[in-house]
Amino acid sequence: MQRKIKHEEAIVETPGEPTGAEAVRFSALMIAVASDPRTAESEWRRLENFAINSLHQGFGWCLGWTEAHGREFAIVQGIAKGRTLLILPLEIVLEKGVKIARFPGDRFNNINTGLFDPDLAAPDAEELLNFAYALRIALKDRADLVVLDNIPLRWRGLRHPLTELATIENQNRSFQLPLFADFEATIAQLNAKSRRKKFRSSSRKIEAIGGYEYIVPRGHDEKHALLDLFFRQKGERLRLFGLPDVFQPREIRDFFHRLLDVPTEGSDTPLVLHAIRLRGEHEGHIPAIAGLSRKGGHVICQFSSIDETVCPEASPGELLFWLTIERSCREGAAIFDFGIGDQPYKRNWCSQETVQHDILLPLTWKGSMARPLLIGMTRAKAAIKRNPDLYSALQRWRAGQSLKKPETVTSDSG
Repeated sequence: MQRKIKHEEAIVETPGEPTGAEAVRFSALMIAVASDPRTAESEWRRLENFAINSLHQGFGWCLGWTEAHGREFAIVQGIAKGRTLLILPLEIVLEKGVKIARFPGDRFNNINTGLFDPDLAAPDAEELLNFAYALRIALKDRADLVVLDNIPLRWRGLRHPLTELATIENQNRSFQLPLFADFEATIAQLNAKSRRKKFRSSSRKIEAIGGYEYIVPRGHDEKHALLDLFFRQKGERLRLFGLPDVFQPREIRDFFHRLLDVPTEGSDTPLVLHAIRLRGEHEGHIPAIAGLSRKGGHVICQFSSIDETVCPEASPGELLFWLTIERSCREGAAIFDFGIGDQPYKRNWCSQETVQHDILLPLTWKGSMARPLLIGMTRAKAAIKRNPDLYSALQRWRAGQSLKKPETVTSDSG
């Protein structure tokens, strides 16, 4: 049975508001655009360290995506007093004759914020209008439409600076579980008795066939071999249910392999793999894999897969989530994020649901024509996702299309 989830924004630690002496107004910003991410790397890495900024706009994440896809890059920088206080990393993609500037990562991003210095004061209405105009001037020769999607209007206790530019609610929401140092206090937010019972049952069933170990590989070869196994597991699982394989395109797999090689800083990492490996008669078999990212206290489950050819009654996926959440509590994380997309297992694990919005800013007449069409598509997707029968039919159609065109990138979060 699914639990009722609170419809509220996920809030963890709140950075301090800028003082009057430190605050820089939006009106003071000069907008500049660069094509080479390395020219902005120093300031980019400084901004990505602030807790309010999503890891999906981090330097390693964006560079890995862009290099894997070979697309044009536009790094929008807001500069004042010799400092970069704002970065919007954008890739330029051509969709049906319209050039769209969007965050690198596309549908694989679970939450987007852009990069903002806490010293940048919240803009008033006039400053936002001027900022939008400056974006049009800076990007009009590069793109027709700016699409900044999956932005929570309130995140980590702060209102997003671009909230008043929000165009429409995104068709997807994200799901989170607040974490405490005491794991028992964490699962007390859920049905703790039922959770413990499931964990004991899963452990007993696996112990009966030889037991298991919880692994987090660190060696290069082991990490990349496990990621390749995930791709195979996920592909087989999606085909079993007649769904398209979002991880099938070569450039998507290349991107995630690149993330595995990004150096970690302390506990922060764009991607680390966790898995259960069996012992005994099925020695070495891996029935469950999860890919996690972490920035500060924010842990995101980017993906997961299961192989139920051995002991499916043990629910290895649920067992792995228990172990990863328990470990996250022990390592001082503040929130475990299951990302975007409404699934029963997320609702069973999470107590919070975060609403996200999209910002669409036309830059040219083509962008002005495309904007209402994209808004209509978002509304249609939201309506379909609220209708289980329609959504299932759409997924079956998309699976058929992806089999005809293997290069097509599709996702259940679309």
